[in-house]
Amino acid sequence: MSASAALRSAALADVRVLLCDADDCLFASEEPAFAASTAVTNDLLADLGIDKRFTPDELRSTAVGKNFRATALELAATYGVVLEPEELERRVAIERREVSAHLSRVLEPDPAVGEPLAELGLRFDLAVVSSSALARLDVCFEATGLAGLFPADVRFSAEDSLPIPTSKPDPAVYAFAGEQLGGGDGETLAVEDSVVGVRSAVAAGFQTIGNVLFVAPPEREERIAALRECGAAVVVESWWELLELLPSTPRRPAMRLAPTPRPRPARR
Repeated sequence: MSASAALRSAALADVRVLLCDADDCLFASEEPAFAASTAVTNDLLADLGIDKRFTPDELRSTAVGKNFRATALELAATYGVVLEPEELERRVAIERREVSAHLSRVLEPDPAVGEPLAELGLRFDLAVVSSSALARLDVCFEATGLAGLFPADVRFSAEDSLPIPTSKPDPAVYAFAGEQLGGGDGETLAVEDSVVGVRSAVAAGFQTIGNVLFVAPPEREERIAALRECGAAVVVESWWELLELLPSTPRRPAMRLAPTPRPRPARR
């Protein structure tokens, strides 16, 4: 049985929750985000005495699917320098402000996302699971007109929703989202565009579909192969394709429990 046929099996009929990645999955935010983040990253490298500088494309290839916190810590470790916690928090705040402001200016509604998602929202509970900060997600959802489909109580951030901030591929944010939404075995399906995202979802125990809608055509074939290799059961090229793949049965009564208050990270 092919992967596509397997997803059409009886097990898929139990799916009631879609956990969607945000950046370059729900909106084309990676390229403009890295354009804004590159200046902040290069300023950090200069202040740490590191000679390396990135172009936006280089930074995107290095850090796609990760948040700035994880990228900054990895770069510091790679070059053997110490990034003090207080300085890290200051840089995280600067990067969040710069990127959010830029995304608010350049993102806009996309019918290729909004229309199929509106139909999916009639069949399934939708939630977002991201490495990005909640403030950045808020800006993106407002700018793209998707806020109504993903209200604040179903936005889960590896940066802000956990006691200790982290980033994909750490599965903690997916595990937390699953706990809050109460999905049992086979009831939750993740949708991801990046290798680190698929690894995160699969490690948390969720069946995962890749979506390469916003992956540049020259990079698409390689990305599809990489997503399959790290655990994506199927890779689609649009939300419309995903809509056709999933069961068309009406939404069953919601099983979601009222989310418990999300812990805020203790800032050092």
